[in-house]
Amino acid sequence: MSDASDKALHGRAFEAVVWGMSAVNFRLMYDAGISAGMTGSNQIVWWPGLMDHRNQTLTPNPDVIYLMPFYDTSDGPVVLEIPPARGGTINGTVMNYWQAPIEDVGPAGLDAGSGAKYLILPPGYADPVPENYIPLASDTYQGYALLRSIPADQNPHSIETAVAYAQQIAFYPHTPGGETGETLWVSALEQEFNSAIRWDTSFFTTLNTMVQAEPFLERDRVMIDQLATLGIVRGTPFAPDEATKTVLDTAIGDAKEWLNEGYEAYFDAPYWPGTGWAIPTVPALTTNSTAGFALRGSYPVDARGVSFTFEFFYPRHLGKGQAYLVAITDTARTALDGAQNYRLTVPADAPVSQYWSLTAYNRDTHTLLPTDILSRSSLNPDLVTNPDGTIDIYFGPQAPEGGPAANWIPTVVGSGFEVMLRLYGPQQAFTDKTWVLPDIQRL
Repeated sequence: MSDASDKALHGRAFEAVVWGMSAVNFRLMYDAGISAGMTGSNQIVWWPGLMDHRNQTLTPNPDVIYLMPFYDTSDGPVVLEIPPARGGTINGTVMNYWQAPIEDVGPAGLDAGSGAKYLILPPGYADPVPENYIPLASDTYQGYALLRSIPADQNPHSIETAVAYAQQIAFYPHTPGGETGETLWVSALEQEFNSAIRWDTSFFTTLNTMVQAEPFLERDRVMIDQLATLGIVRGTPFAPDEATKTVLDTAIGDAKEWLNEGYEAYFDAPYWPGTGWAIPTVPALTTNSTAGFALRGSYPVDARGVSFTFEFFYPRHLGKGQAYLVAITDTARTALDGAQNYRLTVPADAPVSQYWSLTAYNRDTHTLLPTDILSRSSLNPDLVTNPDGTIDIYFGPQAPEGGPAANWIPTVVGSGFEVMLRLYGPQQAFTDKTWVLPDIQRL
């Protein structure tokens, strides 16, 4: 292979990683579902209880009940039934293979808490949609929904109630007669469920699986020859030789470094001026995701690639049902270190209609830390509040001396970490920025 060919192979592999990140991210979750016991699509992988660190998805929420219905409309439409918000709340979004949001469901979605039968349609579906269904048109045959059943608090009874409410969801292939089908449930609770991004040549094997599974969307036809250079061709086995593998391995390492630089750039524009808290996205990605990446003159592949290195799931209406902020540094703009101790003072009257939470993740992998306590939230009944209504949250390898252990989130020596703030049901004081979360302070 000539030097020019090596450079072309490296460049095309680099761009394939960035372009294909969200689809590979999806496929890794699907494969983890298979490892957990799923036998195919049109089944729900779920956690009938609060997850632990064996859930190694990207920045998951450990304070709610998670459900992942994986759909495949190759044989026709699929029904997703969301129950009315009576005795429980479902927040969630239905997405295509690329994790572009089709629509939000639940109180912040199309049914507005009234519950509904959603009909997920295959590409090009032209038949009339039966009455009493809300149609969701997907431009890919496969995809999934991320649904969360929100407990009232973290007491065992409330968790059980949220689990029982989640079981009112139904998911099955549609039939001409509209009969309710059987919902197939696969529990991933207390199992390894690892869908972290693999920064090695196996990434390209997963990318090839995606190319074989779904036809190219019109907007992505430019990638056909790019991927063929790597040996990824629809209908052909992927079998790179050793020389190609060496170049692919170098390319994905370079892509990881570049994408991480893109992630860190989010913090150059903090949500609250003068702090280290940032919304981990850019407006162009939000706008294009909402439009299914169909806007002319804009296709933020780079931003999408960055985003899906540290998260899965993208809501259609970001900020309506939930809002997210991330911090990776302390008051001195020094990277958060799992060997150090920190305090974060949450101001009184957090602007949420449901709850807020803080979760620590491994800075390198963006997955849960291997600890028994993963987060603290306003749902925790034993959380200690200061006399002025503020709440001190501590981070560090040991519980704080003189501080309440109930307010402590453990970290891991030898591992950097990051912190995500979640606001479920964000209110005006958040959107108009009159409520401000200070930086994390090293002790």
